[in-house]
Amino acid sequence: MLSVRLVQMIEDHAEELTRGLIRDLNAEPKAPHYHKLTYEELHYRTFTVYRNFSHWVSHKSEDSIAATYTDLAKRRFAEEVPLEEVVFALISTKNHLEDYIRTAGLMDSAVELHQERELHHLTEGFFDKAIYYTVKAYAHEAAYQQAKAFLKSAA
Repeated sequence: MLSVRLVQMIEDHAEELTRGLIRDLNAEPKAPHYHKLTYEELHYRTFTVYRNFSHWVSHKSEDSIAATYTDLAKRRFAEEVPLEEVVFALISTKNHLEDYIRTAGLMDSAVELHQERELHHLTEGFFDKAIYYTVKAYAHEAAYQQAKAFLKSAA
């Protein structure tokens, strides 16, 4: 059973996690287009993931993940953020969270270590789905825009 204490710790520290990730993304040369996004946009997206983490990992339905990350992909495509930077930001969000879990120092027993591993597995699953739906929607949006441009030029 997933430790409520671990998930609560993540949600309680959502603001701290969010600020740290935004600071890291703004300094990251692999994500230059993210430097142009507003603090509010980055904060909203990141804070939502961390603050609602229990919802993301406890619900088995992929519908909300698909909808959220389809929307993200469409926004980033419209903002002309390259797909590789979007994926890099998602991986960074996951890594930032996992680093926090690992360094929070809450593992006092074998049971808690097992719960940390379970949380790691759920985190990986969530971000795998988030990346999948982001890439799928981004590729779909790119194909749609390309077809639209082709039809416009052919007319």
